Amino acid sequence: MTETADTRARAYTVLSSREPAEALVEIKRSEFIGHVLRVETEREARDYIELLRKRYHDARHVCSAFVVGADREIQRSSDDGEPAGTAGIPMLQALLSHRTGPSEAGQTDLSDICAVVVRYFGGIKLGAGGLVRAYTEATVEALGAARLVSRRRMRHGAIEVPHSEAGRLENELRQANISVLGTEYTSRKAVLSIAVPDQEDRLSRAEAQVAATSSGSLDISWKETGWVDL
Repeated sequence: MTETADTRARAYTVLSSREPAEALVEIKRSEFIGHVLRVETEREARDYIELLRKRYHDARHVCSAFVVGADREIQRSSDDGEPAGTAGIPMLQALLSHRTGPSEAGQTDLSDICAVVVRYFGGIKLGAGGLVRAYTEATVEALGAARLVSRRRMRHGAIEVPHSEAGRLENELRQANISVLGTEYTSRKAVLSIAVPDQEDRLSRAEAQVAATSSGSLDISWKETGWVDL
């Protein structure tokens, strides 16, 4: 995955699950089986495409498209023998244009995703326009079967706290909309791991919240930045 320091984006949208989502579309006896999978690298995308080629070895076409990176800098598509521009590019456009929020105001920031549409030919030619619609629909239907989450660039932090105060502090941080990633208990103390949007005002607000919650006895030790699913 692209490192946070090399990206312009502060957030983008990904599939919530590492499991594939699928959908079947039937058009004039042809079956178009859409698949989408969350991936983190181009290599993972190509491995998934190859896996489906083997699984559907008797299919007429296994077309694909994928988008990788917070800035969506890696974009690839393949028509796999269909007429040029009738499969892979429409699938890629379906990924790039997919709205990830309410239809009127939703972002089009979906990334780290590979789409594969397998076609079993039914004996009736669809024409270029029909193929574009079929591959687009199969991709969109597979996306509709998946759940999406926001992935944000966050600053990680650690808070050392007495065992007896860990539960209360965690609850108050969550109520303040500060992401608590987990708590590690040692023999002497508990360490809460948190994540805050990597912006000065948000970091200052988190520090103030911890100070207010602990009457000034606790502070945050800031760590590196990283991507966190929210």
